[in-house]
Amino acid sequence: MKIIKHSSQTFPTVATGSIVGLDVRGTLEVTNSFPFPVVDVPAESHFEGVPQNAAASAPRAKSNALYQTEMIRMLREVNIDANNVGWYTSSNMGNFVNLNVIENQYHYQKELSERTVTLVHDVSRSSQGTLCLRAFRLSPQFMTAFKENKFTTEQLQKSNFRYQDIFVELPVQIHNSHLLTSYLHQLPASPPSEPLDLPPSLTALNEGRLASSFALTPNFDNLSLSIDPFLEKNCDLLLESIETHHTENNNFQYYQRSLAREQVKIAAWQAKRKAENMSRAQLKQPLLPEDEWQRLFKLPQEPSRLESMLNTRQVEQYSQQIDGFVAATTGKMFAVKGNILPGETQA
Repeated sequence: MKIIKHSSQTFPTVATGSIVGLDVRGTLEVTNSFPFPVVDVPAESHFEGVPQNAAASAPRAKSNALYQTEMIRMLREVNIDANNVGWYTSSNMGNFVNLNVIENQYHYQKELSERTVTLVHDVSRSSQGTLCLRAFRLSPQFMTAFKENKFTTEQLQKSNFRYQDIFVELPVQIHNSHLLTSYLHQLPASPPSEPLDLPPSLTALNEGRLASSFALTPNFDNLSLSIDPFLEKNCDLLLESIETHHTENNNFQYYQRSLAREQVKIAAWQAKRKAENMSRAQLKQPLLPEDEWQRLFKLPQEPSRLESMLNTRQVEQYSQQIDGFVAATTGKMFAVKGNILPGETQA
């Protein structure tokens, strides 16, 4: 409830915080949470040689760490579970696959414990009436690759690492606290507007089964053919991710063309130097070094494929959501196709 409240109050801004609990026989129990403070960093504050976004995140990370340590100390003083088991973040339509989430979760798994998790609360999807709370952890294979920063094409081919292997999703079970359960049981219920049916027999009453004439009453809301209201927004986000993926591919193709041009120049220089050394050998003159090309030519550096992998993982996330949005509606549209288009004959 704290995570939902914090995420809803700060929406559409991303809400982050720490989660505490216990690790009980292989099950991570999250029993409490508290939000991280908001640190305002002046726009002109930056460090020499450090990108502006990285410089801005440095004081935030330091402030969050100090605040988290102080909060955990206070929780321990009042005898509340104070073991840091991860952190939580909010998202909008599943847009949580980014480098910031990766770096934060990597820090938690590296510095605290490999069992720490990231809880992702999707505010937009939860507003439809179904709570969307998911738990993720970075895979050991990705932890090793991220530590060594090996995201080149050659390394990815050797390790057979795919974008599906970035996250490991864990099952989530939600339990109400005893206080909340007591409150729900004490909520007054409005009396029924229609008289209730009497039980047909004493046996049915003892078993708790009441005969209801409304058991098979059709629910006309299920016949609605309206498309999910978030489908259009999700499609827009999917198109943006596809455009980003196309841009990343263009950048990599540009690198490949630049590398090919330099390799042609190097091959031509080596052939020329080899022929020159053959002439000098015949004249019994000292040979020229053949590895001098490493100083004369500079090969372009291959861009990291991490951003492309994260974007591909985000595209998959959007595609799965769209599939879930239209699954129910598509079946109903096929069911009523004959009534909507009576003149159309089936093949």
